[in-house]
Amino acid sequence: MEGVLKGRGATINPAGRFARTDREAVDDGWHQDEVPDSIATEVRAEAARSVISHNDSPDIPFSQSINPYRGCEHGCVYCYARPSHAYVDLSPGIDFETRLFYKADAARLLRAELARPSYRCEPIMLGANTDPYQPVEKRLRVTRDILEVLLQTRHPVMIITKGSMILRDLDLLKELAAMNLVRVTVSLTTLDAELKRTLEPRTASPQARLRVISTLAEAGVPVGVLAAPMIPAVNDAELEQILAAAAGAGAKRAGYVLLRLPHEVKDLFRAWLQEHMPLRAEHVMSLVQQARGGRDNDPRFGSRMRGTGAWAEMLRARFELSRKRLGLNAVRDPGLDTTRFCAPRGNGQLELDW
Repeated sequence: MEGVLKGRGATINPAGRFARTDREAVDDGWHQDEVPDSIATEVRAEAARSVISHNDSPDIPFSQSINPYRGCEHGCVYCYARPSHAYVDLSPGIDFETRLFYKADAARLLRAELARPSYRCEPIMLGANTDPYQPVEKRLRVTRDILEVLLQTRHPVMIITKGSMILRDLDLLKELAAMNLVRVTVSLTTLDAELKRTLEPRTASPQARLRVISTLAEAGVPVGVLAAPMIPAVNDAELEQILAAAAGAGAKRAGYVLLRLPHEVKDLFRAWLQEHMPLRAEHVMSLVQQARGGRDNDPRFGSRMRGTGAWAEMLRARFELSRKRLGLNAVRDPGLDTTRFCAPRGNGQLELDW
C-alpha cells in the first residue's frame, strides 16, 4: 500500500527489519479493488510486567521513562520510535500510526514498582518515545492515571508532547508544579500549518501548541520548547522564528535536535520527500548526509542529536545566538525535587517518612 492516506504521515508500509518475508505490489493487469484513502486506528491492550524503562544514554537528560503507548497516531513521518514496531512484527510505516498498543494496567504496575524497597526516586520522563497525549489518550486516559499516581506519591515527572490535550490535566500539573515536581516541554517542529499537515498530520497545530505554552506558563507550570527535528532545507529556516514564538508565549527553556533517520525511518522519510518535495528531495538528503558523516544516520553518542560538519555547526551557532537574544535557558534549572517522594504501601496507601 503506497500513496498519501488521509491523516497519515507515512506513505508506505514496509515490512519490519525482522520480518522473514516482504511483499511488493505489482500490477499484473487483473482487476484490483480500489485502495481506501484512509485507514482506521486499531488499539489493543498490551500485557506488561513493568512500566518504567531505564537508560544510561549520555545524550538524554533522564534515566527512566514511561511510554503509555506503543505506536503513535500523530503520524510524524520522521519519528525515531517507528522502528520499535518491528519488534511486534508490524511495519514501522502505516502500522505504527494505525495499530497501537496501550498499557491498560499502567497505574497499578507503577504503584507496584514505586513501592519496591530497592526503588530510588529519580525524575520520570513521559513521552520519551511516543506521545503521551496522542488522540487515543482522550478516551483511554492512561497518561492521566499515571500522573495521578505520581502526584499522590509526590514523584517528579518530565513531559514532552506535541498534543494540546495536556491542558486537560492542568489541575494535576499545577499541583505538581507547586511542589517543584514537573517540567513540560512542547515539541514545535514548524509554524507552517501546511508543512505540519504532511510532516506530522495528527499533531496539534502550531498555534495550538503555542497556546499550550502560554496556558502552562500563566498557570505556573515550568514549560520549555524543543525545536525538533530540524530538517535541512525543510524547516531549519524557521529555527529563529520557532524560538521567538515560544519565548513570546512564555517558554523559559529551549533545545533542538537534528533529524535522526535510524533503521526503517530513512526509507520512510525518503518516500515522504519523493511524495511531497520531489524537486528538493536530493538536496535535502545531501545536506542530511553532510551532517551525518556521509550517511543517512549517525547513531553515535555525542553526535546523534546535533550532527557534525559545517552545516550542523552553523545550526548550533544559530540556536545559541537566538537562545541568548531571547533570554532562553538564562537561569540554571535547579532540577526537580526528589525529597518529597512517598512510596506506596501494598494496600495503596503512602509510606510517609515522619
